Amino acid sequence: MPDSPWDLPIVDFQSTSAPADFCRSLHETGFAVLKNHPLDQTLVEGIYAEWLAFFLSPAKEKYSQNAVQFDGYFSTRISETAKNHRHKDVKEFFHIYPWGRYPAEVSDAALRYHALGSQLAAQLLNWVEEHSPAAIKAGYSMPLPSMLLGSDHTLLRVLHYPPLTGQEPAAALRAAPHGDINLLTLLPAATEPGLQVLGKDAQWHDVPCDFGLLIVNIGDMLEEASGGYFPSTVHRVLNPTGEAARKSRVSLPLFLHPRREVVLSARHTVGSYFDERMRELRGE
Repeated sequence: MPDSPWDLPIVDFQSTSAPADFCRSLHETGFAVLKNHPLDQTLVEGIYAEWLAFFLSPAKEKYSQNAVQFDGYFSTRISETAKNHRHKDVKEFFHIYPWGRYPAEVSDAALRYHALGSQLAAQLLNWVEEHSPAAIKAGYSMPLPSMLLGSDHTLLRVLHYPPLTGQEPAAALRAAPHGDINLLTLLPAATEPGLQVLGKDAQWHDVPCDFGLLIVNIGDMLEEASGGYFPSTVHRVLNPTGEAARKSRVSLPLFLHPRREVVLSARHTVGSYFDERMRELRGE
């Protein structure tokens, strides 16, 4: 392990020390980076390629987002505005749930990835539970992997950050600083760099982005359930400059959401916590 946690050590998934190293990184930084993990890189590369073609086609407009179910295509016109920020992020995306709408123009690879990522998540949550201090572990309302059983809210978001035009508002970013709402997020390294995490030193640090790595970060719900032991760290995606600004960036975060009735803490269930965060994002 490096002297500074902000070096974000790359943890070998197949190492005997992987569970302890992984959880130490999560505790110290809110992030962990894995190599030699079981998610197939060829599958990920295929998803990136076919979904980039989909985003560059007019077909995406057939799947315009459902305001109730929150599935489908979200254009740059209605993209997210991060909490405490005025400008929308410079991105478009598609929300994939196993029960939701799915484009006929692409293969089922993203659905298969959703299933594989969810399986891996159960193992990683086991690691988190096993390496939680006894007092923290005693506060979990149930085993962490059990929080996901039967949930139909785990979301795979296929994100496309289009090439910059130069007409974007000066303060607009591909993704403004934000924290994730969910329990844990799994993110294969994107097609281009730009992801940064805000450290305890109040400085921004680059997250390793070599193709084939898997980035895992804590969401607000795990921070709540662990009483802050596992921090939900603020992160962002910078706008590239120079030649890189003319390139698309595609990423594939899997947001692990427990069942709404799961108790996170004395003050919140998953449902009450999620609804509170949604009200905050709407400025209510």
